[in-house]
Amino acid sequence: MYLLLICISLVLYKMSKTFRFYTKFGIYFLYTSIISLFLLAMFIFQPRSEKNLLTLSLVFAPVTKLMGVSWEIRGREHLEQERSCIVVMNHQSLLDCVGLYQVWPFLKNTTIISRRIIFYIWPTGLICWFGKVIFINRMKSNSARKILNDATDYIKEKKMKLIIFPEGTRRNNGEINAFKKGAFHIAIRSQLPIIPVVFSSYYYFLSNEEKRFDSGRVIVEALPAISTEGLTLDDINKLLEKTRNTMIDTFNKISKEVQS
Repeated sequence: MYLLLICISLVLYKMSKTFRFYTKFGIYFLYTSIISLFLLAMFIFQPRSEKNLLTLSLVFAPVTKLMGVSWEIRGREHLEQERSCIVVMNHQSLLDCVGLYQVWPFLKNTTIISRRIIFYIWPTGLICWFGKVIFINRMKSNSARKILNDATDYIKEKKMKLIIFPEGTRRNNGEINAFKKGAFHIAIRSQLPIIPVVFSSYYYFLSNEEKRFDSGRVIVEALPAISTEGLTLDDINKLLEKTRNTMIDTFNKISKEVQS
C-alpha cells in the first residue's frame, strides 16, 4: 500500500504542476517546523539573540535543494562589511525566506523587521522571536514607530544590519512594486547607509495564480551602499526613488539573465 502511494505521488509530482506546487511548499513547512522544534531546545538557553538567526539560516538553508531552487549570490563584499546599515530587499514570495537563508551567512550580525502575525505561526514564529526578529503591527502606527525607533538605536549601538522589505506586501508579478517610506525614514533619521539587495524574478518558475512551482535559478545581487549622510526628512522621496530605480535596473538585468 505504501509503495503504491509513493508511486502515485511520484507520478503526480512529475505530471501535475498543482501537485508539485503544494508538495514543494509542504516540504518547506514540514522541514522548517521539524527543525524548529530541535532548535528551540538550543535557543532557550540564549533567548532573544540575533546570533540565533545565523544558526537558523545555516540549518534551514539546505531546504532549497529539496525545493529545486539554486541561488547565486553577487556583491558579497557589500554584505560582509561590519557596519550598521539598512538593507532593503524586493519582496516577491514566501520563497524570499529561503533566499534569506542563503544570504544571511554573509550578513552575519543582522536582524529583520516582520509583520507581527508571523510570530503566531508556531513553531517557526517562536524561533524567530528567539532570534530577535522585530515584530511590528502595521495597523498600530504609533506602536510600530516606537518599536522601529528603539530598534534603530539598538542596531547602531551593536553595529548591526537591519533588513526591511520596502514594498511591504509580497507580489510575485515580475516587477518591483511601489515602496513605502518607512525604511527611508529610518535610514535618514539614523544617518545610516542603505544597501539594496535584489532578488531576480521568480515569476518564470513560480506562480501562485497558476499553482506552478518548477525548478529555478535565482540571482541575488547586493549593490553598493547609498549614503544618507546629511540628508533630512525632506529628502525621503528623492532617496526612495533613487534606491528603487537602482533596484529596478538591476532586477531587469538579472531577471533576463536567469531566463536566458
